[in-house]
Amino acid sequence: MARSSTVVDRLSGERRDLAVIALISVGHFFSHFYILALPPLFPVLARDLSIGYGKLGLALAALNVTTAIFQAPIGFLVDRYGPTAILIAGQAVFAGAIAGVGLVDGFPELLALMALAGLGNAVYHPADYAILASRVSDARMGRAFSVHTFGGYLGFAAAPVCIVTFAAWFGWRPALVLSGSLGLVLALIMIAMRGLITVEERQLRPQRRSVGHDLRLLTSPPMLLALLFFTLLAATQGGFNAFTVVFLEEVYGLSLVAANLPLTVFLFASTLGVLIGGWVADRTRRHALVAGLCFVAITVAAVLIAETRLPLVLVALLFAVAGIPAGLVAPARDMLLKAVTPPGATGKVFGFVTTGYNIGGFLAPPLFGLIIDRGAPELVFWLIAVLSMATLLAVVATARQRAPGAAGA
Repeated sequence: MARSSTVVDRLSGERRDLAVIALISVGHFFSHFYILALPPLFPVLARDLSIGYGKLGLALAALNVTTAIFQAPIGFLVDRYGPTAILIAGQAVFAGAIAGVGLVDGFPELLALMALAGLGNAVYHPADYAILASRVSDARMGRAFSVHTFGGYLGFAAAPVCIVTFAAWFGWRPALVLSGSLGLVLALIMIAMRGLITVEERQLRPQRRSVGHDLRLLTSPPMLLALLFFTLLAATQGGFNAFTVVFLEEVYGLSLVAANLPLTVFLFASTLGVLIGGWVADRTRRHALVAGLCFVAITVAAVLIAETRLPLVLVALLFAVAGIPAGLVAPARDMLLKAVTPPGATGKVFGFVTTGYNIGGFLAPPLFGLIIDRGAPELVFWLIAVLSMATLLAVVATARQRAPGAAGA
């Protein structure tokens, strides 16, 4: 510990900020990487474990359910006891669960491990933001949050290509064990560098409000509409992330490796879109218009993917067309939510509304999986198109609202 503290103490303010941002963002990278560790392998898992896609969808749903249940309570623990040990424990639990999936022989063990993975996943947002807010200087806070988000998107983008490559080299079981082991190494690095991400007790100042005040705010129309917005957004993205490979295999007749190429293009395009979206968000106040145009573009691309049978290169191009607005919408989404959030309630509101990700992640995978199990995989991208247009309507409705105490939308 003394050696770690000495290294941290020697870092200048700027270098210390960069080190904190890097360590936290790499952890965020792994959290998103692990969320997408299984979908690229769904065809192989369905065959080797003798389970249907509906059950594989339930396994993903289990991750989202436990994340949704435990994320808010973990936020209270972070405020009470500090984020450092909680983040390290979550990193180890998530990584260990993914490694364990490489050893399972049936659905019950898979379901239990994915539920455990969801518990590990629940720590990242409350712990990461607490550490960044406390350990990074105000002058670099915006870039810290931006890089943190970018790290997560990069994890999504890297997962299919890495998992499929590892599986091609070693088999799917060693691929998952190796991926989980890399996350356990990061947990050890966090322990060695814990002085870098330790938040002092005096910096933990949870805001106290009456239960009635919180309930009125969180059940107000703009908050419920925003929750719906995030739920539909998660369902749309979940369709792309989880079932693109299966769709392209069964409808387009592509191999596992070829089917993962458009998904990888989509995810990397989304990562690029996040950076473009930050630039756009700083230069316009018409965030609802930006978000709306993004969902129109996603809808058009989804319909073309569903109804055309283009060569692989052109299919990948369509996924890029969908991926850029899928990432670009993220900053506009956050600005829309900020506009309907009262002063001093940002953490509470964002914590409540972003559970929509988990609700969408719980509801969408089994629905998509059942569609495929019933022999209608061509409907997957039609459902994505419908969800995208529903999200557009939720954007418009959210932008017209004002929460109690908010400055305006």
